[in-house]
Amino acid sequence: MSTPADPKFSAPIQNVTAPVGREALLTCVVQDLGSYKVAWLRVDTQTILTIQNHVITKNHRVGITYSEHKTWQLRIKDIRESDKGYYMCQINTDPMKSQMGYLDVVVPPDILDYPTSTDMVVREGSNVTLKCAATGSPEPTITWRREGGELIELPDGGSTVNIEGSNLIIPRVKRQHMGAYLCIASNGIPPSVSKRIILIVHFPPMITVQNQLIGAVEGRDISLECQSEAYPRSINYWTRERGEIVPQGGRFTTNTTEENDYKVIMKLHISPVTVTEFGSYRCVAKNSLGDTDGTIKLYRIPPNAMNSLDLYEGGGGGGRYKGKKHRKGSEMYQSKSLEAGDDSENPGKRKDVMLAENDDSLYDASSSRRLGFKDVYLQVMALVASYFIVI
Repeated sequence: MSTPADPKFSAPIQNVTAPVGREALLTCVVQDLGSYKVAWLRVDTQTILTIQNHVITKNHRVGITYSEHKTWQLRIKDIRESDKGYYMCQINTDPMKSQMGYLDVVVPPDILDYPTSTDMVVREGSNVTLKCAATGSPEPTITWRREGGELIELPDGGSTVNIEGSNLIIPRVKRQHMGAYLCIASNGIPPSVSKRIILIVHFPPMITVQNQLIGAVEGRDISLECQSEAYPRSINYWTRERGEIVPQGGRFTTNTTEENDYKVIMKLHISPVTVTEFGSYRCVAKNSLGDTDGTIKLYRIPPNAMNSLDLYEGGGGGGRYKGKKHRKGSEMYQSKSLEAGDDSENPGKRKDVMLAENDDSLYDASSSRRLGFKDVYLQVMALVASYFIVI
């Protein structure tokens, strides 16, 4: 009479990787089992899960299937990250025979509400750190990019489209940094996730005037233009030299065009220009952080001098006016640095300009702190009258 063969494992247990929420199968193949029994155990807790076709554990997600008294499959439904670990298939021989397989549970990334940043409002010039924290298995990689695809400026002066790391550091934030940023978490397990963080940069108004001195012929149409930058968005309007607001209607048409979140183009169209429209105009911008204005001088060109003066029109130079704050009745300009052409005694304001006739009957431009705009205007008009009028 022959002795029954001892049971043995036909093949090792294959390690299994399963996404969280799915089902995992660990397979144990036994040869010549005979009257012996097969059990499944959780190694780290030494918990008996199944014996033969009976489920021992109270975990309702665990099940057992078998076929031909040979293949035993441990089934775990709705996989959780806590199910990760080693599992043992055991035969109750003496001595006991066993083998182990590993269940790896992968988890797609998830961005945490905290300490991930929410939308931020900051003052221009401050240091900003945007934070993004995510969980997942494997550990997710965090990538930052701007929603519109704009470059991200780096602290070393460079720039890039994408930058990796849980923190996005922006030293001395500028208005150009304003906008939406995307924090993207990925670990190779779909789907990747992202969070949109809005960075809002507050700063007082600044006005740029490209042409401060504009000539026009009476009866013609003319447009005056200023560029205003501010956030929160500024209230923008035009005034005359005595401070009265330019009304909408009649010969005046005002128009404001938004170029981006903080920049607008202000236009004042005069149609037609009459003698009462000549003089100074101020484009004014105000928000909760300050106010500023730019000045444009509209002067009269004699009709018969138009062809000769076309070259000079708009040649008054450009000016840039930064937001100012009022403190104890005096004006304090926000920026200490001078723009090109600024008067060092009056930061943020342009120097006055006068025209002088040289020996060759041409005109030179020179700066003067003493002459006011009215003086300049009278000098220009005197020169125009004497030089261009055709008898």
